[in-house]
Amino acid sequence: MQAKISEEKLEKWADYLLDHSLEGIDEDDVVMLKGEYISWPLIQVLKKKIIKAGAVPDVFLVEPDNDRGQVWSAAMAKYGTMDQIKRVPDWVEERYDNMTKYIEILGAESPVLFANLPDKKSAAIKKADMPFKEIRLSKPWVLTLYPTKAFADMENMSLEEYTDVVMSTTLTDPNELDAIEQPIYEVMDASDRVMIETVHPDENRDLKLTMSIKDRNIIKCTGKNNFPDGEVFTSPDANSVEGEIFVDLPVFFNGVNIRGIYLKIENGKIVDYDAQENAETLKSIIETDKGSHRIGEVAVGMNKGLETALKHPLFVEKVGGTLHIAIGESYPECYVDEPHSEEGQQKIDKLKETGVVNSSAQHVDIVVDFRKGGVGKAVHFDDKEIRSEDNIWKVE
Repeated sequence: MQAKISEEKLEKWADYLLDHSLEGIDEDDVVMLKGEYISWPLIQVLKKKIIKAGAVPDVFLVEPDNDRGQVWSAAMAKYGTMDQIKRVPDWVEERYDNMTKYIEILGAESPVLFANLPDKKSAAIKKADMPFKEIRLSKPWVLTLYPTKAFADMENMSLEEYTDVVMSTTLTDPNELDAIEQPIYEVMDASDRVMIETVHPDENRDLKLTMSIKDRNIIKCTGKNNFPDGEVFTSPDANSVEGEIFVDLPVFFNGVNIRGIYLKIENGKIVDYDAQENAETLKSIIETDKGSHRIGEVAVGMNKGLETALKHPLFVEKVGGTLHIAIGESYPECYVDEPHSEEGQQKIDKLKETGVVNSSAQHVDIVVDFRKGGVGKAVHFDDKEIRSEDNIWKVE
């Protein structure tokens, strides 16, 4: 079953991605368009516009059993060996090296095809995919999401209802976000430390998590890399994270929903964890590598128009009045201004050696709801508290 989206909306959506997110297409560009065939209506419109701009589209159709077009699909995880996973063809790197800009269209026809894979081989596939992920992130890129019946089912919505929610948010003018995010940006930029207070609903006790963001770059998100967008984020000193946190909003990962996450962190390392639902999947994330036992991001959701907390990370982390941290990989741009320059890379390498920058094959956002009814209790940046009011964060 295909989502019904008018040609007019597809055209507007494509224009936002090409002109706003990627800041235009030049004749010399090779633009990779990656997504499952179910997202073909949007891929087709993007391809047409890229060709008309004089550039070259590289359409990368993802297999239905492959989560986000990783270097190997679920079939390799189920039937292959660790040795086979390492044998990545040379042309994969050549393809990523050759493209100049990257658009990934999320949206799966059947997530069950890549759910509950063998832990060790699934982690090995993510590691094998890491070099290509780094190439993608070094070039102009953007992610968006195409509504599918499977994702609608995940939200207990009809496809029509789900499409309406996705499209009403996606087609909101991203230029409005800059002014909304500015007050929170200023508070974060002036702060050295973050304290997050949550309540453990099963144990009825308050939890505190602290971390240092001193000398970090603070990033406002206005549709350049995620579309729709709406967050202000940074990466902490990974060594500094300390305490406990409970996360109430569900996390969608590899076709599975994880719910009710508890983490205990000491000296920057996750030393205890649990989940009320699909704890084994949480374990597979955290036990991927050394870096997946650490935290790579802290951010607040700033999209006031996103009132429905859809489970997919592209949406749930943007909901105004929420906060998320990420298990795994840090963002290099939060530590140096030009992370892909030779000098910037040298600085990042040194910070990785000391553990300030976290390196991992994982980067999984987990989201706390600070709106009414959520487990979030308080957020402090140094001595300033921010509060969730009317689906947005405001400085106290």
